[in-house]
Amino acid sequence: MVVDSPTGTKLQGGLEPQPDPALFRIRDLIYQNAGIFHPDHKLRLLADRCEKRMRELGLESPRDYLHALIAPATGGAELIKLLNEVTVGETCFFRNQAQLDGLCNIILPKVIQARSGSPVHHLRVWSAGCSTGEEPYTLSMLLLEQQPRLLKGWTFEVIGTDINEHALETAREGEYGEYSLRNVNGYYRQKYFQPVGEKLRVGEPVRACVSFRRLNLLDDIASAIKNIDLIFCCNVLIYFDTASKRRVLRRFYENLLPSGCVFLGYSESMFGITDDFRLVHLPSATAYAKAEHRKAGGA
Repeated sequence: MVVDSPTGTKLQGGLEPQPDPALFRIRDLIYQNAGIFHPDHKLRLLADRCEKRMRELGLESPRDYLHALIAPATGGAELIKLLNEVTVGETCFFRNQAQLDGLCNIILPKVIQARSGSPVHHLRVWSAGCSTGEEPYTLSMLLLEQQPRLLKGWTFEVIGTDINEHALETAREGEYGEYSLRNVNGYYRQKYFQPVGEKLRVGEPVRACVSFRRLNLLDDIASAIKNIDLIFCCNVLIYFDTASKRRVLRRFYENLLPSGCVFLGYSESMFGITDDFRLVHLPSATAYAKAEHRKAGGA
């Protein structure tokens, strides 16, 4: 029996086809542009995503698709479409309750205290890799809950960024089914959502504090998001190699205010990657505070 696949070479006897050489070049192209690396054991996933785009374009081989990706006139737009396919993430509202409790009870009061002498009482929160928007909307609801007390006299904004255009379209629509809402209790459902058919739509007070934009964390444009108090980047760095992680975390350090903190996913860590942050232990969660670097020759 002969096995054939658009993204693999033919092998006899039903053996697993070897990846087409062009697939490795496509993998390198994704890594160079977005920092996302597909190891050899995940090439099948990348091949599936490429096959979907190849069918859309009417192309028969990975080599033809590679040419489409590097073509001066169309390559940039097609690479964005491929990244839309390979960066599909899963999220939900109130995803990590221990982390959110630590934010409200420990980290946020410290940030507000450190910023109390500032002439501008405005909090900026960045949800980096926000996917379909559940995280930034969750943060907006939590901060609205804090405005009568801890954030009295303060304004705030939540900036959600992602590389996936399709995910951002869903985020901007702000309508979600039960799977995304599975952790939302009755209080928040009644106060901050309106029913729209079989879905719930995020209410205007929450949406008014959130903005979305497409952003590649490896692009220089990431440095334009300045004066940030809090960064949430959960389950994003797991797709990067060490060099890309260092680059992203250095950007975070540069963009954070001195009192700022970073939250990562529960399985992610900065250990062995950067010394720009110090670990903060929270009940059943962790955060990373911006470290103070002493100048060379200092005391």
